Amino acid sequence: MVSVNEPAPGLVVGVDSGGSGLRVALAEAASGTVLETVSSREPVRTGPGGISAGHFLEQVLPAVAALRERAGARPVVAAAVGAAGAATLGDELRAELPRAFEEAWGVRRLALAADAVTAYAGALGQRPGAVVAGGTGLIALGTDLTAWRRADGWGHLLGDCGSGAWIGRAGLEAAMRAHDGRRGGSTPLLTRAEKLFGPAAGLPGLLYPRTDRPAVLASFAPEVGRCAATDPVAAGILARAGVHIAEAAEAACPAEPGALVALTGGLFKMGEPLLAPLRSALGELLPGARTVEAAGDPLAGAVALASALATGSLRLPEDPSLLRLFGVGAA
Repeated sequence: MVSVNEPAPGLVVGVDSGGSGLRVALAEAASGTVLETVSSREPVRTGPGGISAGHFLEQVLPAVAALRERAGARPVVAAAVGAAGAATLGDELRAELPRAFEEAWGVRRLALAADAVTAYAGALGQRPGAVVAGGTGLIALGTDLTAWRRADGWGHLLGDCGSGAWIGRAGLEAAMRAHDGRRGGSTPLLTRAEKLFGPAAGLPGLLYPRTDRPAVLASFAPEVGRCAATDPVAAGILARAGVHIAEAAEAACPAEPGALVALTGGLFKMGEPLLAPLRSALGELLPGARTVEAAGDPLAGAVALASALATGSLRLPEDPSLLRLFGVGAA
C-alpha cells in the first residue's frame, strides 16, 4: 500500500489503450475530477517486442501536452496506463514508459496496468470483488486486496468463452448447420448471416484470412441476440454464454460473503437476452455475491489509479504482469 503524508498538488494523467483506439484524460490529483479527455481511433500497434512503446508515446505525449496547455501547464504528479494485452505483451511499455514520462512531464509515480485492472478500478474502485469485462473478448478479474485472481481472457482460439466473438462464432456455426441441413442449425441465423456476409458457402474464405477475425465474429453476436426471442437455437447460445461468463466470475471472485460482482463492457449492452440467463447462472454459482452496476469505465479506472498514487491511497495489489508501480513514494 502506497503511503505519503499529504496529497500531492497538481494533475494526474489516465490513459486507456484498447483494441479500438486510445483515450487520455487529465484530472485533478487530489480528487480525481476529470478536466478534459481526448481520444484517438488509432489502436497502438503491436510489434516483435509486444505493444509498441514508440507508437504509444507518439499519440500520448502530444495529447497530454495540449491538455496541460489548456489546464494552465500545472505539474503532472502521477500517471496510470491501462493497456489491452499488457499482461502478456507489455514488456516494452514497462521498459520505456517510466523514463519517457519522467523526461516529458517530470512525473515519477506511474502505474502500468492490464486493461482488466483499469476496468476493475473503474467498475468497483478499491473494494474487494470481481469484474467481468466483456466485449469482443472476455476476462474476469477479482481481488481480496492482497492478490489478483484472473479467469479467461485467453483469446478467441483458446478461451474468451461467452464473449462477443464466442457468441458470434456459435451463431455462425448454427447458420452453417442450417445451410448443410445438420441438426442444431438455425434458419433465422442463416438468413441473417447471408444478409451480412453473403452466401454461406463463401463465409470460410471471407473469414479465415482476416487478421481481425475476432472482431468479425463478434459483429454477428448482436444478430444472435435479436433472434433469441423467437429462435430456440439462438436462445440456447446465449444461455451457454451466460454460464461461461458466470463460471469466469466464480473463478475470479474472492471467497467472501457479499463479495461484489460487476459487469462492464459493450457485450452487456445486448440486454436481457444475455443478462437474463447470466443472472440465473450467477445466482447458482455465486449465491452469496452481490451484483452491482459498474461505476465507471476503464478510463475512469486509469484516472482513479493515478489519483490514488498521487494521494497515497492505493489499495489494489501490485502484480508483475497485471499492475506494476514505478517511483512509488517519490516526491
